Amino acid sequence: MSPPPNGNFGHILIVEDDATIHLMLSETLRENGFSVSTATSGVEMDRALRREDVDLVVLDVMLPGEDGFSICSRLRATSNLPILMLTALGEDVDRIVGLEIGADDYVTKPFNSRELVARIRALLRRTRAFGAKAGRRLGPLRFAGWRIFPAERRLLSPEGVRVTTTSAEFDVLLALCQHSGEVLSREQLLELTHGGAAGPIERSIDVHISRIRQKIEPDPRDPTLIMTVRLGGYIFTPEVEAL
Repeated sequence: MSPPPNGNFGHILIVEDDATIHLMLSETLRENGFSVSTATSGVEMDRALRREDVDLVVLDVMLPGEDGFSICSRLRATSNLPILMLTALGEDVDRIVGLEIGADDYVTKPFNSRELVARIRALLRRTRAFGAKAGRRLGPLRFAGWRIFPAERRLLSPEGVRVTTTSAEFDVLLALCQHSGEVLSREQLLELTHGGAAGPIERSIDVHISRIRQKIEPDPRDPTLIMTVRLGGYIFTPEVEAL
């Protein structure tokens, strides 16, 4: 396990057991101003997260013991830490699986190191800037008994229980709250949540919406809060009010 050096752009935890990729990623990220810690398994990742303040996890799918999909799902159950997954699998279905279990972005090996750095920067920028901007413009909001806190990036159920979301899910839900009653296309939601940054596939919006519905809808199979508009996109139906 390598200790994190001082960096200015964020602390990245790389979970990767391939020594060559491990070293290349560490050097590339440090050269680009990031602090870097490394782990080769889910067990080492857990230790690093308990010990260190991490801004983003780069997580390989093919790991010894617990695989990356399982680790991602487990991590997402308790944290909204941004997760970028690495895999040698290139099919769209594998991208969707990664997104469905809570990954924020997905890069296929072999990858261009500059593209990976750009994606990490975009994900961190999106997470920080979207939350900061929303926090300046909005205080806490309430809809259908739910409460969303933009500055702290917290979501509380009507019972007062904190519900864990990915950073992308939180951004999509907040964008829907900010545009309650409006039909938003997938392209508009991508623009609102990603700022037009290249990388995320349009279908990822459907995945995020599906996961949000699982968390906030009384019956996710018959959604009433986030309605699908045929050929249009989505509309958030509840009245949203400031707390």
